[in-house]
Amino acid sequence: MPLANIHLVAVGSTNPVKLGAVRAVLQQVTPGAGVEGVAVASGVPDQPMGDAQTIAGATNRAHAARAALDADLGVGIEGGVVETPTGMRTCAWAVVATREGAAHVGGSLSMPLPDAVAALIRDGVELGHAIDQLIGTTNIKHGAGAVGVLTDGLVSRQQAYEVILAYALAPLLSHHHSPRP
Repeated sequence: MPLANIHLVAVGSTNPVKLGAVRAVLQQVTPGAGVEGVAVASGVPDQPMGDAQTIAGATNRAHAARAALDADLGVGIEGGVVETPTGMRTCAWAVVATREGAAHVGGSLSMPLPDAVAALIRDGVELGHAIDQLIGTTNIKHGAGAVGVLTDGLVSRQQAYEVILAYALAPLLSHHHSPRP
């Protein structure tokens, strides 16, 4: 479906940062489309571990949101963490699901995490709560998020999500991609 024919985009979250990112990107590519958030299950743990689990959560959210609102497109955005030989890093993935059942993936937001934050995550604390503990805030994931805090405001969480969403939309935007279902 051409993006010009998109009337409704369902986002698999009610998080204002995720909704803001989707609205900002969609306003540029299909200004007439409505964007609505809906709470749906990710089907993965609250703190996804690894790229595959994080992508699965975003994919589940995109398909569930699209179906829940009978939308033209569904968007899922999921943040996670990945253990590497040099320490723990963040990851974030966006998935755009079409009415025809295709899923287009874009990401990853990757930056090293402080050792103190990684230790809390290994002990079962979600990334957002670990950052809250580190800096003495509450519910940072509905605001600056880890990316905003750890880049000292250089990159906002919404900006980071806008980029990965643009990556997920690439197959629908560019004529250089082969047609997919």
